Amino acid sequence: MKALRHIGIFIAAALALCSCGLSKVKDIAITGVGVAYIVPTSARSVDAKLLLDIDNPARSLAVHEVSGVIRYNDKPIAHFATGPLELEGKTMQTYEVPCTVVLDEGVSILEVFLIASKSSLEGLKADVDIQGALKKNSVLKKPISFRDLDISQFKK
Repeated sequence: MKALRHIGIFIAAALALCSCGLSKVKDIAITGVGVAYIVPTSARSVDAKLLLDIDNPARSLAVHEVSGVIRYNDKPIAHFATGPLELEGKTMQTYEVPCTVVLDEGVSILEVFLIASKSSLEGLKADVDIQGALKKNSVLKKPISFRDLDISQFKK
């Protein structure tokens, strides 16, 4: 649960970052992160529903997908993807965001529990691709990408 919360915090931060360069959208803030449920789908993956408290003073924004890779000490440990999210403009709301996390080949669930049990997120980095749009039926020409994001900076 703690590991998924850390991943949730990271995904929430990535959603906020997807709007860099757009006026007022940089003021979008993630004010809380929670986990509604976790459902193991196999020995290597889980589906979850994240609860994201988002303050959006900007106009509406559609995030089609956030996907990426989480690494620990430069070793890939998991891939993640979220479902779509429509951020309503000029609101403060809690959004339910579906998320799937799949362990990388050669990574055991025990390794993930050991990483999650540490009090620090040091060594955790991620590459993130965000596909979104400013209007409902449009798509940004290419995903917004972030590389080597330090997950420890998003810890509450």
